[in-house]
Amino acid sequence: MAQHSEHDLAHPAGLEDEVPGDSRAADAVVSALEAEILSGTLPDGRPLPAERDLIQRFGASRTVIREAIIMMSARGMLQSRPRHRPIVKRPDYRTAVDSIGGIIRHLLVDSTDVRNLFDTRIFIERGLVRDAALSATKADIEMLAAALEANRAAIDDSEDFYRTDTEFHGVLYRMTRNPVFPAVHAAYAAWLSPHWLRMQRYPERNRVNYGSHKAIFDAIVERDPEAAERALTDHLRSAWEYVRVTFDSAR
Repeated sequence: MAQHSEHDLAHPAGLEDEVPGDSRAADAVVSALEAEILSGTLPDGRPLPAERDLIQRFGASRTVIREAIIMMSARGMLQSRPRHRPIVKRPDYRTAVDSIGGIIRHLLVDSTDVRNLFDTRIFIERGLVRDAALSATKADIEMLAAALEANRAAIDDSEDFYRTDTEFHGVLYRMTRNPVFPAVHAAYAAWLSPHWLRMQRYPERNRVNYGSHKAIFDAIVERDPEAAERALTDHLRSAWEYVRVTFDSAR
């Protein structure tokens, strides 16, 4: 049997030699390997067994094994590295959300598509700030205050301001202590950032956005969920107007 290098495994060849039944065989390989990842038999962070070993174990062709690797990589359960075997990744909420990222980005082709996605973010964050106003702990408030101060300090540096802006909102998601929400926030940041980065940025606008963040923070500290929701909604709707004009100017 021909020997295949780790380089071959890290970079699966095309499937032009696929034959009928290969896809069903690849599905069976994927099911077996995914079960071992979930059970811990294939440990998180460790290399996948060598391609030749998988061929022997499953009695499958090289094409089938490589198709299975492609499928698992697309699902976020393997991480490919140049000249090395793929690394096992035990799935988590971030993995699950990341797995649909490519599809979502392809859907964001015009301002209506982006606005629809952004509206879901507004809906979620309205609930987050209301919950924060009602139940944030002292540690939560301190974490949010630190993020707000970092945002204030970055007003004159638009690149750093964008980073700290994202972090301020990220704290709101983490304050829930529910691992789903930080994964959702990371997804919003990844999906929407190409459009947000087209906005013109300058200190005066940064100062306005910082003021909006402070209004959200103050309402949370004052335990006023209505004011927190109102400040958040006004802030994100204003942010959308900044983004919307980038679509108009691109026409």
